[in-house]
Amino acid sequence: MLRRPSPLQERVKRVPIECAPCARYTLPMTDKPQLNPFLKLALDIGPLILFFLANSRPALFTPLLAKFLPAEVIAGERGGIFAATAVFMIAVVVALAVSYALTRKLPIMPVVTVIIVLVLGAATLYFQNETFIKLKPTFIYVLFGATLIGGYLFDKPFLQIVFDSVYHLDAAGWRKLTVRWALFFFALAALNEIVWRTQTTDMWVNFKVFGVIPLIFIFTALQLPLMQKHAVAEDKKPSS
Repeated sequence: MLRRPSPLQERVKRVPIECAPCARYTLPMTDKPQLNPFLKLALDIGPLILFFLANSRPALFTPLLAKFLPAEVIAGERGGIFAATAVFMIAVVVALAVSYALTRKLPIMPVVTVIIVLVLGAATLYFQNETFIKLKPTFIYVLFGATLIGGYLFDKPFLQIVFDSVYHLDAAGWRKLTVRWALFFFALAALNEIVWRTQTTDMWVNFKVFGVIPLIFIFTALQLPLMQKHAVAEDKKPSS
């Protein structure tokens, strides 16, 4: 006999888990416009897929990038990563614009991410030094982790603020989840530093696309037992 999923499991199934703490992944039970979960996933993973394709096949994007990058740069030994950086910059801006056009809101974390991508991407192309774009994940993960820890220390549960309309946990549950995600982000930052400093650029790109995303999916799924243990009824949830 099949068991009916719990309310918490039903909510988890409706929330994409590519990066759970990011505000764009909330699906509040409100009347505000919400993106289709599959479209949300496409908007977040799409730029990374384009980043991978542009790095491996820069010639495919030469017509698009001709106005931004000299042909000799794209055709050079490091043309792949420079083409990928330019394509990634365009893609994240387009993804954010599409999200805003459909929902009329700009979650803070995606906005901060786009700003970091544009700043470090511009530095990469201007100085023709891929180190800047390789540092981007480290900066973002450290920023997210530090933000969560800061909220934890000052009793500002940012995860609860973002996800309170999706997950209903007690105070202990939010604290534990905050610490876990903060440590996970710091671990990703350290892992990114190890990979880009010890591996080739192509290996780093592969890791960024095919390594980090599965890790985030797996880690998010592993939090389900904690969330089930600390789940509370909606009418009994603690105030922020």
